[in-house]
Amino acid sequence: MSTGKERLYLYDTTLRDGAQTPGIDFSLQEKKTIARMLDELGIDYIEGGYPGANPTDTAFFSEQHGLDATLAAFGMTRRPGRSADNDSGLQALLQARADAICFVAKGWDYHVELALKCSLEENLQCIRDSVEAAAERGFQPMVDVEHFFDGYKANPDYALKCVETALEAGARWAVLCDTNGGTLPEEIEEIVSAVAARFPGAQLGIHCHDDTGMAVANSLAAVRAGVRMIQGTLNGIGERCGNANLITLIPTLALKPAYAQRFELGLKEGALARLTQASRAFDEILNRPPQEQAPYVGTSAFATKAGIHASAILKSPDTYEHVPPETVGNTRRVLVSDQAGRSNLLAQLERFGLSVRKDDPRLPNLLAEIKEREAQGFAYDTAEASLELLARRALGEMPHFFEVESFKVIVERRYNARGERVTQAEAIVKLLIGGERYLSVAEGNGPVNALDAALRKDLGPYSEAISDLELADFKVRIVNTGTDATTRVLIEWVNGRGERFATVGVSPNIIDASFQAMEDALNHHLLKCDIRPAPARKAAE
Repeated sequence: MSTGKERLYLYDTTLRDGAQTPGIDFSLQEKKTIARMLDELGIDYIEGGYPGANPTDTAFFSEQHGLDATLAAFGMTRRPGRSADNDSGLQALLQARADAICFVAKGWDYHVELALKCSLEENLQCIRDSVEAAAERGFQPMVDVEHFFDGYKANPDYALKCVETALEAGARWAVLCDTNGGTLPEEIEEIVSAVAARFPGAQLGIHCHDDTGMAVANSLAAVRAGVRMIQGTLNGIGERCGNANLITLIPTLALKPAYAQRFELGLKEGALARLTQASRAFDEILNRPPQEQAPYVGTSAFATKAGIHASAILKSPDTYEHVPPETVGNTRRVLVSDQAGRSNLLAQLERFGLSVRKDDPRLPNLLAEIKEREAQGFAYDTAEASLELLARRALGEMPHFFEVESFKVIVERRYNARGERVTQAEAIVKLLIGGERYLSVAEGNGPVNALDAALRKDLGPYSEAISDLELADFKVRIVNTGTDATTRVLIEWVNGRGERFATVGVSPNIIDASFQAMEDALNHHLLKCDIRPAPARKAAE
């Protein structure tokens, strides 16, 4: 049944433009995984890469992927001086197992003469021949008009002629590209309005880079002005400062009345509620921590630590939340810190599954202990796992899994048999579990690595339960300076289900602070796995 709304199309270029991000190099399997992730959300177009440009992209387009989305191959129009049949790059595109081909074409007369070194008319003929060749082979052709906005400012007639040529040749979309990311929203809206007055908006797209931090705003401005296809990437990755962030654009388009009442997206059922999960799963593929303050999906997107704000949120969430967090798969967090009041603490305890009355006499002592420990350097707003353990112990709700009797770390720098100087660390940990003593010794490339290995080497009856726990991120900060400086260590962990949590340790000794965070992590993981404490055993006669 028709909703009467205009259709907006989402085009993801994570696997092509996003792959130009410094430090990112997708494997073939990662490209397949990401493509499926995008398809499950209901993205309309997935740009899989540039066949012929590298072995991975060529291999990706050598097989079918069974996607509901339209799979697009990216590449250049035919080169000047070559026919379509005699251009190896174009022929590689035409051999790709894809549904669409997105050609990049110069839309700025300055770039035509500088980069292509051909006449303006020859550039138009390259566009025409490439689009027609793709259409003849059964592909859905489209054209990214590169540097369109700079080209329009310099020579509007020629920039528009590039769009006209693409559409007349049979392109499904002519995409207006802000290639250097320098155009501002008011300019985008003005220029796109002029383009949409000449060509159907239902055939115009927008491709924005984030060099002024405006890629999302520019994409929305283009939609208001008439385009009906938006290009972007997961979590905004891309060359230089990145591309328009689809993870931000999707909920804005779907939830904000200015767009939701006019337009509809092709998202699959439940996709919006899976958005946070998809964003974090993508960061996991990239092996980087999620951005805490990312709009909609960040761990701090719906978090507050001020007491008066927390009280207001508990009474009326929409006072500080522009959308309900659960609509995008996120959760509300009322943080406990040295600014917190009792309402913060009660809300946090409820999230931990701890039911406590407002007049419980243990609450003032717990709140005082939290504030005292934060004064010492602990930071519980970023280490909720450690906070939960502290609260459970204060309330008598924490199982006793093990006890650390002692630990020792030895760091040795020496020369090996080849005469190379190496540094090796060895850690010894003594534990009590169910009345039995366990001693573990392990080596590592540093004291923290050795301690982590020793602590987890033999945890007795808990060893299998902690086998999927991995250290994901390690941060150190000096809380106060001087000869008695205090060190805070924040460690982020990830389990086999991809769930992340953080623990904190504070001490004048960085190794001791690290060990505190590790000990908390093991206790928290065992707690969440519903592991029963090992029963105490009688000492041998």
